Order: sequence, then structure tokens, then C-alpha cells
Amino acid sequence: RLIVLGGGKATMPVALALEEILGDRIDAGAVVLQRGRKAGLDRLEVMYADHPLPSPDSVLAAERMVELAGEARQGDLFITCFTGGRSALLCLPPSEVGFEDKRRLNELLLASGMPITAINTVRKHVSRIKGGRLAARIAPARIVNLTVSDVAGDPLDVLADLTTPDSSTPGDAINVLGNYGLLGKVPASVAMHLESEQAASPLLDGQPIETVMLVNGESVCEAMAGAALNRGLDPVIVGTCLEGEAVEVGEQLARLAVESPPGTALIGCGGESTVTLGESAFGAGGPNQEVALAAARSLGGHAAAGVFLDTDGSDGGSTSAGATCDGETAERAHEADLDLDRALAAHASSEPLSALGDLVETGPTGTNVNDLFVIVTGEGSTGK
Repeated sequence: RLIVLGGGKATMPVALALEEILGDRIDAGAVVLQRGRKAGLDRLEVMYADHPLPSPDSVLAAERMVELAGEARQGDLFITCFTGGRSALLCLPPSEVGFEDKRRLNELLLASGMPITAINTVRKHVSRIKGGRLAARIAPARIVNLTVSDVAGDPLDVLADLTTPDSSTPGDAINVLGNYGLLGKVPASVAMHLESEQAASPLLDGQPIETVMLVNGESVCEAMAGAALNRGLDPVIVGTCLEGEAVEVGEQLARLAVESPPGTALIGCGGESTVTLGESAFGAGGPNQEVALAAARSLGGHAAAGVFLDTDGSDGGSTSAGATCDGETAERAHEADLDLDRALAAHASSEPLSALGDLVETGPTGTNVNDLFVIVTGEGSTGK
């Protein structure tokens, strides 16, 4: 038999392609999508759940995946298409960790400022489906993972963490929580579980598992560089694995632009920039919007323009994909009595960007690769 399982923000196009190519050769399968997305699938069961935080429907979707995996037998082929966003859409906490405790853990992780690799190190050990646990249920059937990278460096046990061997340990998860000051803040049930034998991921020794990378940051940057070259620009790929606090990323990219000759297109791609939310955070925004505001402060008076986008169309869970800025953004903000420093300190980047007309609205894109950054330099001291 051939069974298809999937879930995530970039799963829909992959599932559609599989149905088109394989047709009635697909014997069973299911995908979980973010609520509000249109499906259009004929052979696969479609479920809906919520993102960026899980809902009870996320538990139901995960239980259905486990049920289908449990039907596997020798000779079956499972094709999976799990992509970014699956951790919220598919949530199945250990029996001793309640759903509300797991949701609270996710809230703490998302607000901590830690990179996604660290977040997933914790998530994998507080789950009945992640860390290769779904793969263990599929054994002895063969697994082929089709995935799209939204993480810098393309670590397979982060990108396809339901159906690939896990390289981390519960001790790693405990260390991550300690390093970010969360050990005393996570629910007691989570802390107790991480100390138990059940937190260890299965070994998956000898299980036939293959992973195919469909798209990653490097391939996207190369495509962007080709497009820039076709427009007469000089493309410079500054990095395909850019990470860090959003404000620092924006300032660094702007400094590179200021030092570059006219006609340069600085291109970057990376895992989602991080934003550490403190008690002063009160507004709406997202990492790419913060990158744009930080870049705007450093580009003031220079002939350069940039765009900073989350490829799924939702920057930090907001309705905007990201934002643009140029050498005049900071001056326009000053004239409109908009305080960029205050907005960044409060993590309220959407308000000034909306007032300036610099938000980028795409709606859901159906993909989820990485964050994309482009800054183009021009002639003169100011201008777009």
C-alpha cells in the first residue's frame, strides 16, 4: 500500500502534486492544514488546526496521524510531507502532560528568543509524535520524507522531526530550558516528564527512511540572485543561514548596504530572526518587520531600499508577510511623529510600518521556506 501523511504551511502544494502524479495509486492518507486554507484534495483526508499555538483540533489531527501510522505493515510505503508549522498543527503531548501545559510550554518557547533548533529540541522530548516517534509507529514500512526547509542549515531531525531519527536527548532539552531561564517557569508536568525515561526518543535503527529536500534557503537565494542579475543588478549573497535577534540582523544588513557600490543587490535567507519578548512588549509585529525598522534607522540618508519577508505570508503570526524600508523611512517616520526606537523596544513594529504604508501583505502563500532579505543600493545620498 501507499499512504501519504503531511501537515504544515507548505504541505498543500506537495500534497496536490502527489495526488496529481500518483492518482489512485494512493491507498490512504491525511494532511492537516492551517485553519482557513483551501484544500482542493480528492484522495487525501483533510483536517484543520491552528497556528502558531496548538488547539484541541491539533490533538485530534495528531491522533489521526498516529492511527494511520499504526496500520502500517511490511511492504507499505509512507510518503510524508511535513513542513513548517507542523508543531502547532500536530500536537500530542505525553499522557502525563496536559494539553494546557503543552500549550503553555509553547508560549514560553516562542517568547524566549531562542532559535527554532533549540525550540524543537525541547518540543521533541515533550511529545508522543515528534522526535521520530511517528516513524517508530510506521515500522517496518518504508518512509520517504518530502520536505521544505524553513530552518538555517537544513537539519533533518528538525525539519522532519516526526519521521527521522532524533540526534538530541532529554538532557539537551533540559539544558536549553536552563540556558534561557525557563526551567523554573515551565509547568511542573513538563519538568517531571523530561526527567523520565519516556522523554527519550526512539532509535529507529535499521528502519528504511529517506528524506528528499525539495527547496531550501540556498536554492532560494540562487533563484533570487538570478532574478537580480536579469534586472541588471550585481547580486551578492550575504548568507543562506542568517540567524540572530531581528534588530541586530537589520543593522548588520544595513551596514553592508551602506558599504556597497550602487547597483548591488544584497540577498540573504535564513531561519526566522528571533525576537525576545520582555515585559515591555505590548504591540503587534513580527521579526521581519523589526528587521525592516532596524535597517531603516541605519539606512537613513543613503540611497538604498530593502524588503524583508516571511515566505509563508505571515510574519510572526501577523497578517503581514513583512515590510519594506529605504533611506527615507526614518525621516518620514520622524515627520509623522512616529518613534521607531520606541516601537522596536516595545516590539510594536506593525503600527509605524502600517502608518508609513510599508507593510507587505501577500496573504497565505502556500509555502514556507525561510525569511528572505533583499537590499538594493542606488546612486546618490538618498532616494529609493
